[in-house]
Amino acid sequence: NTEIPLFANAVKMRLLTQADVAKILNCTQVSYSYYELGRRDIPTEILIALADFYDCSIDYLLGRTNVKQMNKESS
Repeated sequence: NTEIPLFANAVKMRLLTQADVAKILNCTQVSYSYYELGRRDIPTEILIALADFYDCSIDYLLGRTNVKQMNKESS
């Protein structure tokens, strides 16, 4: 596993601490830190919550694209 730089940068862009984000996601700061460092796989529900919170795509969070905007289907 490797560190996910955009994931960590997303936290900094919102001026939140890891503990703040962990509280929002209902997980521990240690777990969140492990997700950010790539030491633990990120559960799908956490990825979705993060993408919704930061209003970006999961691919952007994971550094797979430089395009922040996510594709939203109209309902």
